[in-house]
Amino acid sequence: MDGKAPSSDNPQAPITQFLRDWKRGDADSAGRVVASLYSELHRMAAQLLRSERSSHTLQPTALIHELYLRLDAGNPPDWRGRTHFFAVAATTLRRILIDHARAHRAERRGGKEIKVPLHLAEAGAPCSYDDLIEIDRALAQLEEADQRAARVTELRFFGGLEEREIAEELGVSEITVKRDWKFARAWLAAHLSRERG
Repeated sequence: MDGKAPSSDNPQAPITQFLRDWKRGDADSAGRVVASLYSELHRMAAQLLRSERSSHTLQPTALIHELYLRLDAGNPPDWRGRTHFFAVAATTLRRILIDHARAHRAERRGGKEIKVPLHLAEAGAPCSYDDLIEIDRALAQLEEADQRAARVTELRFFGGLEEREIAEELGVSEITVKRDWKFARAWLAAHLSRERG
């Protein structure tokens, strides 16, 4: 992960090439991708993990390292470019965070629930490990009702992608993304209030 991207007038050009090389089996390309996009990945991780206490075990850097290990361990997809990489990263981050929440829940034996420093998208409200697991369950149910709206939510909440980037990744208009996001927020709010009520 120490490699640096070569300078280029088009910042996407080296990333696209690194992604192609990674797919072709170049062992160093995954590290080059992560190194080149590290600041954006760190910003994404920091948005998810707005630390309420500095001693929390899951920090942005650790989250990025786990992301790198998981992405590098598997068979890479047919990368379509930078936005596709961030979309895959969003899904992988969701899995990492849910695994972490489940492990924490398993360790917690009747103790007081500790808030995980995650903030619900656009609401800024901290949620606990249990909340995160409920959100994951709700997203799984939303996938059954409206797969695209669930994917929009995953890309917004876990990936921090903008509506323009989500539209590009999903091959739909920004208006469609906005409608899906509005529907998904209302659907999730109703589902989560039923679960908690």
